[in-house]
Amino acid sequence: MSEDAITEMLSDPLSLTNWSEQNDIQLKGLNDLVRSNLNFLERCIIVALITTDVHARDIVNALKDQNVSSTYDFEWQKQLRYYWDEESDMCVIRQIQAMLKYGLEYMGATSRLVITPLTDKCWITITGALHIKLGANPSGPAGTGKTESTKDLAKAIATLCIVFNCSDQVDYQMMYRLFSGLAQ
Repeated sequence: MSEDAITEMLSDPLSLTNWSEQNDIQLKGLNDLVRSNLNFLERCIIVALITTDVHARDIVNALKDQNVSSTYDFEWQKQLRYYWDEESDMCVIRQIQAMLKYGLEYMGATSRLVITPLTDKCWITITGALHIKLGANPSGPAGTGKTESTKDLAKAIATLCIVFNCSDQVDYQMMYRLFSGLAQ
């Protein structure tokens, strides 16, 4: 829908504004829903949707503020986008030049991180690396969200993510368990 609104910008300069208003209405509906009587699982799902939709609303507002009128504009291309590929009959994920297949790995109803501009930059780097069949190893000070950002991207692209923190306490038995689990 966002891509349609961008495409329509040439003929209707208010299309992104209208889409932004529709996003606000949907977000208010989710807000009302989360305040209702929900069980734990339903509340977890709605909160994750709200988190994702707030980020989507912020993206649409940024696109509107920057007068984006083409789907080839970098501000749109840098977003994590999902498309249905008719040729391969599957969902593909695009971000800048990267194209990844949707992983179909269900992680369950889990909470989501707030997606910041720094998270977006980290995701751009990781998806670019995965596109050329490499891995990624975010580095930086402890407690800055590297692990959680990576795990959240794995949820977004539905790919299994195993977090392994190296320390001097890692021995051959621990490595044996890790590799035997991966082989299974």
